[in-house]
Amino acid sequence: MFRLRGRQLFAINVFKVQEVVKLPPLRGVPHSHPHVKGVAHLRGQTVPVIDLSAAIGAGALTDTENANLIVAEYNRSVQAFLIGAVDRIINLNWELILPPPKGTGRSHFLTAITRLDDQLVEILDVERVLADIIPYNTQVSDQVLDADLAAEAKKRKLKVLMADDSPTAVRQVQATLQNLGIEVLYVQDGLQALKQLQQWIREGRKIDDEIFMLITDAEMPEMDGYRLTAEVRKDPALKNLYVVLHTSLSGSFNKAMVEKVGCDDFLSKFQPDELAKVVQKRLRQIITKT
Repeated sequence: MFRLRGRQLFAINVFKVQEVVKLPPLRGVPHSHPHVKGVAHLRGQTVPVIDLSAAIGAGALTDTENANLIVAEYNRSVQAFLIGAVDRIINLNWELILPPPKGTGRSHFLTAITRLDDQLVEILDVERVLADIIPYNTQVSDQVLDADLAAEAKKRKLKVLMADDSPTAVRQVQATLQNLGIEVLYVQDGLQALKQLQQWIREGRKIDDEIFMLITDAEMPEMDGYRLTAEVRKDPALKNLYVVLHTSLSGSFNKAMVEKVGCDDFLSKFQPDELAKVVQKRLRQIITKT
């Protein structure tokens, strides 16, 4: 947890943080995005520095004397976020992390909120921040895209269910899978995804007729992707559902958790070609069976 310009507490997932350091000297980068304050040289690596306060529309950070950097890895890239005071690290269950209230000024930069000692903590959508600064590509390479497979998927009106609390991540996947002729149904967290699946079962629907794959983020309010996958595997009517963990977290921790809870595949955000390969692999399995 940390602060920016005032007393409001913000947070990001500690698993994404490499280190927190006092603000070092920065070197300017000509023609860079206005929110990029320059680059820092950290442990032999040149890292872009993003003014997080400015990026979420709260005004540029002015107190650089007491400023810090959060060095974090998202989507296979390392960047540093310029912040004010560092508060502390806390350990909470995802059940205590709630979706942000709609209609608030910063809500489109939040993925979740929680309360600690009667204080509101706003959990930032870093994927949205990065997407505003570094435009993302959703096109699938010609050498990866199987046009015949895409045409077959479109003819069959195939769908996937996606659970992700970041609207930016949802838009990325929707735009990419549109290239494959696939519709994306989405919900904001794992609990909503589980309820939707269970509702289809209660209505007497076959899950295979509704979706051919579940794509889930790892960290979400109320129920994370690991717990969602574990719940799916416990349910006899859902246990054969193909589940892909799609996350900006990286490293051996995720791969170990994927194996433990029983995901079928793992994807680091955001790589259109890799997403297309995983989806097309599953499509070939389905089409071959039928």
